[in-house]
Amino acid sequence: MLAEKLKILPTEPGVYLFKNNRGGVIYIGKAINLRNRVKSYFSSGHAASPKTQALVKNIADVEYLLTDSEVEALILESNLIKKHQPKYNIRLTDDKSYPYLRVTLQEEYPRLEITRTLQKDGSRYFGPYTNVGAVQETLKLLKRVFPLRSCRQKQVKKRKRPCLNAHIQRCIAPCQGLVSPEEYRHLIEEVILFLEGKEEKLVQKLKKQMQEAAARLDFEQAAELRDQLLAVEKVREKQKIVSSSFDDFDLLNYVQGRELSCVQIFFVRGGKLMGGDHFLLEGGPEKEGAEILTAFLKQYYYQSRFIPGQILLPEEVEEKEVLQSWLQEKKGGKVVFQVPQRGQKKKLLELAAKNARESLQQETKLRKERQQREKIALAEITQVFNLTESPWRIECYDISNFQGQEAVAAMVVFEEGKPKQSQYRRFKIKTVEGPDDFASMVEVIRRRLQRALRGDERFSALPDLVLIDGGKGQLSAALSVMKELGIKQIPVVALAEEEEMLFYGEGAVPVVLPRDSQGLYLLQRIRNEAHRFAVTYHRLLRGRRNLASVLDDIPGLGPQRKAVLLQQFQFSLTKIRQASLAELQQVKGLGSKTAWQVWNFFHTGEEV
Repeated sequence: MLAEKLKILPTEPGVYLFKNNRGGVIYIGKAINLRNRVKSYFSSGHAASPKTQALVKNIADVEYLLTDSEVEALILESNLIKKHQPKYNIRLTDDKSYPYLRVTLQEEYPRLEITRTLQKDGSRYFGPYTNVGAVQETLKLLKRVFPLRSCRQKQVKKRKRPCLNAHIQRCIAPCQGLVSPEEYRHLIEEVILFLEGKEEKLVQKLKKQMQEAAARLDFEQAAELRDQLLAVEKVREKQKIVSSSFDDFDLLNYVQGRELSCVQIFFVRGGKLMGGDHFLLEGGPEKEGAEILTAFLKQYYYQSRFIPGQILLPEEVEEKEVLQSWLQEKKGGKVVFQVPQRGQKKKLLELAAKNARESLQQETKLRKERQQREKIALAEITQVFNLTESPWRIECYDISNFQGQEAVAAMVVFEEGKPKQSQYRRFKIKTVEGPDDFASMVEVIRRRLQRALRGDERFSALPDLVLIDGGKGQLSAALSVMKELGIKQIPVVALAEEEEMLFYGEGAVPVVLPRDSQGLYLLQRIRNEAHRFAVTYHRLLRGRRNLASVLDDIPGLGPQRKAVLLQQFQFSLTKIRQASLAELQQVKGLGSKTAWQVWNFFHTGEEV
């Protein structure tokens, strides 16, 4: 079957997915010519490395998706790697997001706030900051020095009385008409100067104000200004100048290990080193450095919210032109890759390599210790429950409800002792009324196994061990369903929370593991993860129900329009409350009259 597919593959650009005999995706790649690229894996020259040989040996099927260009194929490849996390791809083990400082310049009276989301909304963004505490301290400092408004409304409305910040002179009170938009904008320009790294002007201003306060014998004010000046100077000392050209760029270097590679990235903004972070990539030692860099660039900048104009690398990368075209399209501006040969930037590359080496050594040590614990844990579980082989895939189920309301179930999956989040599933309980955990467990196990028996790909992989959060009752419920469906080969264990007692098999035989047992630790960890996942889903549904009940009080907002409004604002009451009238009127299907009713509901009289 595979040989037949190889013959009929198209010669167009696209993405190919190799699958194993379980139907799992084990490798994803892109190609300008799909047929030539995929066939090359099965030639003797291409499969020279041990890892490629292992890959080819495990290929049972191939699927492909066509694209219009190589850049589109690159984007799709990055998206699919992130979704499937294939075993044989070089892939990031971290999915990090960073805080930024946002100045909402599109507003009449701009605000300064922390965000992790970058949008093309007219705001000015500064960052990324790798230390959340540092960015919070910077925000606190700026609000002490500059009396900006802290309220979250996009449009400033006249208020009957000022807020507490205005009383303590931490806000210039535009809501009282005490400052014009022009004067406020001048204050914002000074904030931007500071965030751009041009603190000299701010320092001069603070010194002048301190001297004036001392001259009029206002020593309390002078002392406050002195403290602000010291705080600004402290921030300046922490920012290392690494480029006299005041450029924005990312700089990265890497080191390779036996199973992992580590990439260290430094963020330079306005010529100053703002911070850095390291990322681990899973991939064998036979991978070339250029291949590691290419894989990192694809996956990191696919999820990154900010693309600098320059990216400094230790060597040239594969697919340079395609990568630059993709990043330029994403950024909406020019992006260039550079390989520094000398000077400060070359020294910074060496420092990045040193940091990457240190991080890799620490992570390798921790990973070995963790793998050893997981190996011991799985061996204990195999022995205690007399299993024929070590459970590679463990599924755990938990039920969550509040007095029978919004009953849900969660299924979490651990493979080789590690969470496999892409396989997590959640269920709304449909057939059970009231708080009946036993009946709910019967429903969810039945639905999960029936979908597997029908050939549903999302549920095709069956577990080697099922773990139930509960006691004898939940265990009996799960076993009755499996017996009904003719599935008897999967062992089932229940873990009761209060005494951490384990029950196994049809006789619900109690099993007590020592408190320091690695097997018990692993089962508790899986159970707790299922509980967390279930409770999170339950709270989400309960929050949506409460939000819907609030919206029921708005005149003219029927079920259909309410659904449209909730979808548009991501089921967030805060976002609906903060939306301007113009934004509400743009909601398709809401109508201008109903939009005004929604806005009026949240903005009549004093602010809600």
